[in-house]
Amino acid sequence: AMSKSAVKISSDLLSNPLCEQEPSFLEMVTAFDTAMKRMDSFNQEKISIIQAIIISGNIFLNMAVKRREQTLQDYKRLQSKVEKYEEKERTGPVLAKLHQ
Repeated sequence: AMSKSAVKISSDLLSNPLCEQEPSFLEMVTAFDTAMKRMDSFNQEKISIIQAIIISGNIFLNMAVKRREQTLQDYKRLQSKVEKYEEKERTGPVLAKLHQ
């Protein structure tokens, strides 16, 4: 927003009647306008890069959360099986499944 405001100010200065009367002022305001437009362009490019990084980070986090939830569900399912086998009589097949 700040660089957009600076571009607006430089554009307003260029339309000032004083620019028509003073060539040196026109030259100075034109240089200022060019610099503000470059700054705004640079800022917009950096904002686009930052937004892309944020989006990538959010996607990565969402995937990590989903993987964690799936792993937690798997763990709970397997823990339930272990508890069932621990309650059963300790026979060869039960011990083998419990070990597995």
